[in-house]
Amino acid sequence: MFQLYTTIIYQPLFNLFIFFYTVIPGTDLGVAIIAVTIILKLVLLPFAHASLKSQRALQQVQPQLDAIKKQFKDDKTKQTQAMMDLYKKEKVNPFSSCLPLLIQLPFLIAIYQVFQNGIASQDLALLYPFVSNPGTLNSIAFGFLDLAKANIILAVLAAAAQFWQTKMMMQKKPEVQSAGAKDEAMLAGVNKQMMYMMPAMTLLFGITLPSGLMLFWLGTTLFTVLQQWYFLREKKTAVV
Repeated sequence: MFQLYTTIIYQPLFNLFIFFYTVIPGTDLGVAIIAVTIILKLVLLPFAHASLKSQRALQQVQPQLDAIKKQFKDDKTKQTQAMMDLYKKEKVNPFSSCLPLLIQLPFLIAIYQVFQNGIASQDLALLYPFVSNPGTLNSIAFGFLDLAKANIILAVLAAAAQFWQTKMMMQKKPEVQSAGAKDEAMLAGVNKQMMYMMPAMTLLFGITLPSGLMLFWLGTTLFTVLQQWYFLREKKTAVV
């Protein structure tokens, strides 16, 4: 299984990384990382778009789900059946938003390993015959940034981009004054915690991991922000 993963996912990504490093003028590791980030996001674009559509659809039916939970709070069987009926009526699959993420996961793990091992020049033996072997990799990007070492500035930028991305997808709901408002307030509180928790985790890992990984994460997040902006703008235009 590991050999299959290496052959199908890891090795092609590693070769793409080294290819850009050798063919782009300047042999800059940072530019190669940005190029790989763009290519990977474009390849996974259909899956990411499907995930955004599913998340948006789930958000749209959330008020109805809350009403069902309140109506059948003492009967879990009826509650589950009513929720499944709602999903069927609205044509929403509660698991469809997770599937694209699961599909992307092996690629994200592979790209993590590519940048981690690639910077250390450990896997050059995996290069295809038509990809030039650079011999060694210069970890200095843009003339000043050592991608093999942690960089707190990149970590902060990646965390800020993560916060922006998370906040963008959160719907702003009006304050509810009904008797069941406590549950909705609790859900809103959880969402708000997640909005801060994800950037905090990004920052925590970012200050310890090689900055090459954080450059990739920053580029990926900014690309996702652009995609979410386009998706939400497209939805607003469709409504109008």
